[in-house]
Amino acid sequence: MNVRRRLIPAALVSALGLGALTACSSDSAASGNTDKFDVVASFYPMAFLAEQIGGDHANVTSLTEPGQEPHDLEISTKQRAQLEEADAALYLKGLQPAVDEAVGQTGIKTKIDAAALTHLEDHGTGGHAHEGEEGHAEEEEHARDPHVWLDPVKYAEIAQGVGKAFEKADPDHAADYKKNTAALVTKLKGLDSDFENGLKNSKSKVFFTNHAAFGYLAERYGLTQEAISGIDPESEPSGARVRELQQEAKADGVTTVFYETLVSDKTAKTLARDANLKTDVLDPLEGITGKSRGDDYFQVMEANLKALQAALGAK
Repeated sequence: MNVRRRLIPAALVSALGLGALTACSSDSAASGNTDKFDVVASFYPMAFLAEQIGGDHANVTSLTEPGQEPHDLEISTKQRAQLEEADAALYLKGLQPAVDEAVGQTGIKTKIDAAALTHLEDHGTGGHAHEGEEGHAEEEEHARDPHVWLDPVKYAEIAQGVGKAFEKADPDHAADYKKNTAALVTKLKGLDSDFENGLKNSKSKVFFTNHAAFGYLAERYGLTQEAISGIDPESEPSGARVRELQQEAKADGVTTVFYETLVSDKTAKTLARDANLKTDVLDPLEGITGKSRGDDYFQVMEANLKALQAALGAK
């Protein structure tokens, strides 16, 4: 691949400076025909990886605007052109059908599917089929859960695969990509340790969420996620599901119903009110906004850990 780049080598990214990289742009005009390795990412967790690994050598843009619910993304003609001009596309197949289709139709040489870099699992809808949800429950029950970035271990696996793809696509900067990847994986291992140590002595192991985004996180740390909705955050729970959760809250000592920043909190707060529970934010990190409890992946994940510790009675 003929990657456009500056003649003066960019500064090597410090292992300690991962959080200080320039935030990805959502302006399609900045996506292609630059003198850097141009990467178009599908949404925030992919853009974050590209930034961290690409460092000063990469120009990263995101197809999903900050604050936009990524599941609902539709690709514009301008964004299709943006993909055609890029050196690489980084996406997570199965999360955003419009992105899957657009990437498949482009002639871009380097297409990096994060879902192929780790093992996706079937977490259903959070432990139970949602009775009465027409067609949706059965479909989701057998769907592969795409929310792998919420498990630091799986996210690190993806990071390693992305790093190798960058090295192959832009060999002139392979050494820097390798170093940046190693630094990112080290930070993710530290985050994994924080979660493991922070949750191992919790009084309760069950938590309620707005939608089933935390299956990998729950599985990694010995917890049980019970989702009001399914994998799709916009799906509505049945009355039977709500009653079931109310009963389970009493049986398992659940104290809190978690909601998120990019979708409506109405259902979560209604359940909490009816079951006399508290509410708090557990962020699925599908995008960073002004409402996020942190400026990047690591800060928001640490905020998620504190929220879980408080809800589960962790010491």
